[in-house]
Amino acid sequence: MTIKAVVFDAYGTLYDIQSVAEITEDAFPGYGEIITQVWRIKQLEYTWLRSLMRRYQDFSAVTRDSLAYTLRMLGLRHDVETFDRVIEKYLDLDLYPDATAALGALKPRQLAILSNGSPDMLNALVRNSGLDRLLDATISVDARKIFKPSPEAYALIGEVLGTKPDEVLFVSSNPWDAAGAKSFGLNVAWIERVTPEAMALACVENELVAPLALFKAIRTQMDELGFAPDHRIRTLAELPRIA
Repeated sequence: MTIKAVVFDAYGTLYDIQSVAEITEDAFPGYGEIITQVWRIKQLEYTWLRSLMRRYQDFSAVTRDSLAYTLRMLGLRHDVETFDRVIEKYLDLDLYPDATAALGALKPRQLAILSNGSPDMLNALVRNSGLDRLLDATISVDARKIFKPSPEAYALIGEVLGTKPDEVLFVSSNPWDAAGAKSFGLNVAWIERVTPEAMALACVENELVAPLALFKAIRTQMDELGFAPDHRIRTLAELPRIA
């Protein structure tokens, strides 16, 4: 089947979620890295917990709640202005350097984002990064009030783009997302930005495992869920040769 659409995850795939570290370090000197990693871990956990509990709140609320947890857990006092300044970075995350060129090379296929992000967050992020000039659609799971990897979230692709699952290449660097998309029946390209070899080296070179290394160990390798991606790539730049 010909690939008619390439659909991307946003956070961690097109946009570097680690780019929040600059603002967290500025707001809380000495705590920037640990805040960044715990915040992301809890953010993901809250999407899964809320989906299982059937107590949906959109990603903007999840993002705020997970940051509040992180700061409380670390005993960091803050005012509303500081909190909001950190949160606002999610509206202007850094694009991965090869993102724009990769999307441009994939035309004339339909290009879209399917993300847990709320519509307001995604629209601002896409506009601020300039990807609005390349994307045909920005799809938020908010339309179904349940987060990925629920099948209901991936079903939105066909509803919006008019495609069948086997006509879509779904791209994510998040292993749980890649597994969820494959389980749904999409063609999947997983971006393996961190290899086990790199992880092993990071661990043996440090007496203590740094927060970023721990995050990578937990969140960057393919999960044992029984759904392997169709393609394993290292960068977005490799997509045009497989789409």
